[in-house]
Amino acid sequence: MNTAGKLSAYGAALALAAGGGWVIGNAVGPVAGSAGVHGDEDAAHRGAHSDTVAETTQPDLPAGLASSRGGYTLTPTSTTLPSGSDEEFSFRIVGPDGEPVTRFDVEHDKRMHLIVVRRDTAGFQHLHPTMADDGTWSVPLDVTRPGSYRAFADFVPTGGEAATLGVDLAVPGEFQPAQHSPSRVATIDDYEVRLDGDLVPGRGTTVTLTVSKDGKEVTDLQPYLGAYGHLVALRGGDLAYLHVHPGGEPGDGKTKPGPTVDFHVEVPSEGTYRLFFDFQHGGEVRTAEFTLPTATSDRTAGSAPTSTGDQGHSDDGHGGHG
Repeated sequence: MNTAGKLSAYGAALALAAGGGWVIGNAVGPVAGSAGVHGDEDAAHRGAHSDTVAETTQPDLPAGLASSRGGYTLTPTSTTLPSGSDEEFSFRIVGPDGEPVTRFDVEHDKRMHLIVVRRDTAGFQHLHPTMADDGTWSVPLDVTRPGSYRAFADFVPTGGEAATLGVDLAVPGEFQPAQHSPSRVATIDDYEVRLDGDLVPGRGTTVTLTVSKDGKEVTDLQPYLGAYGHLVALRGGDLAYLHVHPGGEPGDGKTKPGPTVDFHVEVPSEGTYRLFFDFQHGGEVRTAEFTLPTATSDRTAGSAPTSTGDQGHSDDGHGGHG
């Protein structure tokens, strides 16, 4: 059966092999002021009735928690992948008319951005799939570690609004969960990245990433997808998704290529967030990871106001598509 024939609606409960038994891999934590996500068995009806758009979430639900929103549905070829370092994952975005979407706007040099991470936030990947003429997107994934993964499709359909849809993927095998302690300093190869600033629920604050190599600050960061850095924040428990970009652009005459990159961030609720900072230097893209609990507003009295200004921006879980 070809790829297009495999595409179908899928069940929301994905199984994860852990300790010889199967457990549910897509548990969603509480979201203040919103209803839970409906079971994705309803997605089968959405594709068959193009004149009725069935919303699975309330409008204010954080991005990435649902596979269908605003009339668009993320439909993977398969939600189970074998363990491996180069396993193909393919999917379509089905539009309000029940047909695969084939026209997307280019945002930060790409028409589709795919974020893949295991549900314990290990194995983070920022990928850019390629699309076939029939609207099928494909990309190889590194899923060498078994477990339940979350894939976020981040895109702008031509004529529509920016969207971030999510789906769970199961990689069978013995699951060993990763533990993450609060951290503000990350080491990758010869680089050290320091995070300054706090996350305050419902309030915009500035976080600053400072990049050093071999003890010296890096002042020649290279543009990557139209910026000097990209930041993804995932809320612990349900992986609510926030993608933020810095203010300014390389070559605008005022944005410096390091050593600091500033982001204006507004997280939706209290909790512990995992932050992933992509930057490019020496022709290679690296990712620095951090674990940051939210702070109280008293602690950040001097933080940036909620207006984005030149500090970067975020909206609907996506700050300018990276």
